[in-house]
Amino acid sequence: MSNPELARARAAHSYTDPAIYEQEKERVFFSTWQYAGHVSQLERPGDYFTFDLLGQGLFCVRGADGEVRAFFNVCQHRAHELVQGSGNKRVLVCPYHAWTYELDGQLRAAPNDQHVPGFDRGQICLTEVRTEILRGFVFVNLNPDAEPMAKWYPGLEAGLREYVPDIDRLRPVYSVDVEERCNWKVSVENYSECYHCRLNHPTFANGVVDADSYNIVPQGYCLRHITRSVNIAKMSYELDPSANEHALDYTSWFLWPAFSFQIYPGNVLNTYLWRPVDIRKTFVRRAWYSVDGVESETLSKLAIQDRDTTVAEDIRLVESVQRGLESRGYRPSPLIVDPEQGVNSEHSLRALHGWLQEALAPNREEHP
Repeated sequence: MSNPELARARAAHSYTDPAIYEQEKERVFFSTWQYAGHVSQLERPGDYFTFDLLGQGLFCVRGADGEVRAFFNVCQHRAHELVQGSGNKRVLVCPYHAWTYELDGQLRAAPNDQHVPGFDRGQICLTEVRTEILRGFVFVNLNPDAEPMAKWYPGLEAGLREYVPDIDRLRPVYSVDVEERCNWKVSVENYSECYHCRLNHPTFANGVVDADSYNIVPQGYCLRHITRSVNIAKMSYELDPSANEHALDYTSWFLWPAFSFQIYPGNVLNTYLWRPVDIRKTFVRRAWYSVDGVESETLSKLAIQDRDTTVAEDIRLVESVQRGLESRGYRPSPLIVDPEQGVNSEHSLRALHGWLQEALAPNREEHP
């Protein structure tokens, strides 16, 4: 007889049922903090960039007052998309009927509106989205009543500054976009445990981190990965071990549900962004940052090494798991939850499953 207290892998239909995926879009992705872009994309008033969140078109823009705001990318007149791509605009003009908005979203002009009795421009504004900037990284939340990121992810801001002293000067340098033919949760779960690392990521486990010291600790709605580097003589890239107290440390903050700050030894910041395309396809962007956006041979080699090893290896793993979830022979077994935690434990998956269950629960209260 099975033990009901054992934490188990989730049933296959959680990763294959379109109805569950639709619930996740609304209750998970549209109700949590989501990465939009970096402030270096918005240096001057009028600078803007568009982005997509599971079919919801949005854009960020720096206003004349210097504030960064995010809006749904839709004109309030007849629902035409307002802007495309990225660039700079003095005002926001809809290409359909030339309704014109200020950079703060307020309607400025609508052709021939003077002939409409009672038309009040002051009552018409683009729909704004809750926005926060965390050490240069722009996040949005479609829930206007969302609690601030500091409550969701306690200690994150201070931790980032501690491990990356120059974080406020960082700019994106390299990025790689990959498509994984799997449900988004398969990819996130794979990222959120290192039980598989020694067997499947030899370069990472032998040339970057000391796998024996690897641990993952839930903090709020965050999974904090903590370990030290492999012996400096075995490092797969060059770094200055005396640069600061964290020069030989590896750490990561996975922010539920779909973003991670990851800091490699040498205080090298990179990020993961997960965007579901549909129930069996996920878009993943891996980006690397440097002070003032300066390119270096070391950073370039590290980004290429990561792309050709860890990223490529994970694609094969998660796509195999998705195929397995389609098997009629799959029966979810207990997770390996070690009370001592450590590298060979899946306690982090238990935390992910709990957050998902909480989000999908009927009559739930809002996070956190």
